Amino acid sequence: MAGQLSLFLETFGDTPLLRTLEFFLTYPDFDYTKSYVAKETGVSRVTIDKVWKHFAKAGIITRSRTLGKIEMWKLNRENPKVKVLMQTAVNLSLGYLESLKTKAVVRA
Repeated sequence: MAGQLSLFLETFGDTPLLRTLEFFLTYPDFDYTKSYVAKETGVSRVTIDKVWKHFAKAGIITRSRTLGKIEMWKLNRENPKVKVLMQTAVNLSLGYLESLKTKAVVRA
C-alpha cells in the first residue's frame, strides 16, 4: 500500500497481518484469491500464505468456493471475533470523524 497509511494501520500498526485484515474488513462482501490479496496489500505471497493459515485457523476467513484449482476466500462475518473487528473499525472511523468535527468547532 503506497502513500499515506490508513487510519486503521496508523492506529494498530503496519504489519502484513494487519494489512491483510484491513483488506478483508474494508471489502467484506466479495471473495478473493491469495494472489489478489497479496497484490492489493503489497504483502509477499510467501507472507500471505502464513497470514492466510492463521486467519483460516482462527475462522476469520473462510473458503467460499473453488473455481478449478483456484480457491476463493472471504471474510467470515459470522465469526464473533470478526464482528468485533468490524465494529472496532467502524468505531475508529466514527471517533476520527468526531475529532475532526471538534477541531472544526474550536477553530470557528
